[in-house]
Amino acid sequence: MGMKDIRIEKVVCNIGCGTHTPVENAKKILERLTERTPVIIKTARRNTFGVPKNKAIGCKITIRNGAAKFAKRMLEAAENRIKASSFDDKGNFAFGVKEYIDIPGMDYDPKIGVIGMDVCVTLERPGYAVKKKMHPHKVGKKHVINRDEAVQFMKEKFNVKVE
Repeated sequence: MGMKDIRIEKVVCNIGCGTHTPVENAKKILERLTERTPVIIKTARRNTFGVPKNKAIGCKITIRNGAAKFAKRMLEAAENRIKASSFDDKGNFAFGVKEYIDIPGMDYDPKIGVIGMDVCVTLERPGYAVKKKMHPHKVGKKHVINRDEAVQFMKEKFNVKVE
């Protein structure tokens, strides 16, 4: 594996519940999906929608170990298709899963109902750890992943159609 090889650093799965859907339902889905404990997302301050401060409005989970396997499973739920506009300039991308029952291995639970989620995938190359050091440094321009490289990586490794 060379220094220019791209890999998946992490996958973040996010379910926004707002004020109508119970956060416990979203939490159950993420627990079943990943067998890990999700983090509850709370509002930081009262916003324009009138939601009070410190109210739970969703939950998320970050997968680092086994991220590639998890990403493949989530891509199957999205029919292995990603819009070209979903990729950012740093090569990361995000897509949505309309219903959790589209994910392979997930069964419908009438108590929960139908809930969708957002999946954000972060790509990296070996050497990206310099960003996370105590005294961080920038990653060199030639080493940063651009949009075209990320699209090519997803097409080759995951057999994804970019539209």
